[in-house]
Amino acid sequence: MKLTRILIVSFLVVITSACSSSSSNTSTDATPNEVTLLAYDAFTPQEGIFDAFTAATGAKVKVVTGGDTGTLISKAILTAGNPEGDVLWGLDNTLLSRAQKAELLTSYEPVDTGDICVNYDKQWFASRNIAPPKSLEDLANPTYKNLLVTQDPVASSPGLGFLLGTIAHFGADNWQGYWKSLKANGVHVSPDWTTAYTIDFSGSSGKGKYPLVVSYGSSPPAEVLYAEKPIDTPPTAVIESTCFRQTEYVGALKGTRNPNNAKLLISYLLDVPFQESMPLSLFVFPVNKNATLPDLFTKFAVTPKNPLTLDPADIEKNRDTWLNSWRDIIL
Repeated sequence: MKLTRILIVSFLVVITSACSSSSSNTSTDATPNEVTLLAYDAFTPQEGIFDAFTAATGAKVKVVTGGDTGTLISKAILTAGNPEGDVLWGLDNTLLSRAQKAELLTSYEPVDTGDICVNYDKQWFASRNIAPPKSLEDLANPTYKNLLVTQDPVASSPGLGFLLGTIAHFGADNWQGYWKSLKANGVHVSPDWTTAYTIDFSGSSGKGKYPLVVSYGSSPPAEVLYAEKPIDTPPTAVIESTCFRQTEYVGALKGTRNPNNAKLLISYLLDVPFQESMPLSLFVFPVNKNATLPDLFTKFAVTPKNPLTLDPADIEKNRDTWLNSWRDIIL
C-alpha cells in the first residue's frame, strides 16, 4: 500500500506538471472540465478510481457505455471525425484493423490482455456424472448437445474471438464444417456477453439452462469475488484448450474536443494505480509490468500456455468473408 501511495503521488506530480505546461493550449478544449470515455457495457472500473485524475487535472471522467465491442466500434465509425467522446476503451486485436481503416484514432496503446475461453458450470456436470468437455472438438459431441451458448461475432468481441479461435484451430478451409457440427449440436447464440453469461449460463447469476459459455479465462475469480455467500473456490472452470488470446487497446478519438485531457487520461489508464485496479474490477491482466496482481486473480484466473492466435493482417483480410460465412451457416 505504501508503494501504491508513492506511485499515486508521483503520478499526480507528473500529470499536474503536464497540465501546467499545456495551459497555453487549453483553448483547444471545448469542455476542459470533463473528458468522456467511451467503452463497452462490461466496463466496470473500481469505484472512485478516477478521483485522483480529477484531483490532478480538474477534469471529471464521464464514462459512456454502448453495447458490446463490435457495436461500440460500429457507432464510433458512424461518427468518425466528430466523435461522441474523447477516449475509446476496449478496441481489441480482432477489430483493431477495422478502426485503423476507418481512421478512428489519433493514437492508441495496449491497455490489457486476456483470453476468450469456454467456461463451464462445475456443479452441473458433477451432479450428472458427466465429464466436462476438454477441447473444441468435444463441443460438437452429442454428449454436449444443447449445452453451449456463445455470442454473435458480428456485434460481440468474445463471440468474434471464439469464432477466430475455431478458425485458428481448424484452419481457414475446415472451420465451416466445425460450425455446421456445432449448429447441429444445438449451439445457442446470444446477442452479447452480458446476456450469454449473466442470463443464459447456468453457472453464474442468471442460472440459465446452458452449462457451457464463451467467456474469459479470468471469469472464475469474478465468481468468487461476487458470490452471494463467501466461497473459497469458483463454481466455474475454464477449458484451456479453447482459449483465444485477446489484447485490448485504449486510444484518443480523432476529432476529440478535449485532446489534452484525452492524452492525460490515457496516461492515467496505463499507470500503475489504474492498472492494479483492473484485475478485480475489469478482470483482465494489466500491461504495465510494474503492476502487482492480487492473490485471488493469480490463484483462479487462467493463463493458457499456448493460446490460439491469428495474425491481425489475416483477420483484416478475411474478417468480413468469415463473418458472412458464419451467418450463412448459423442463420
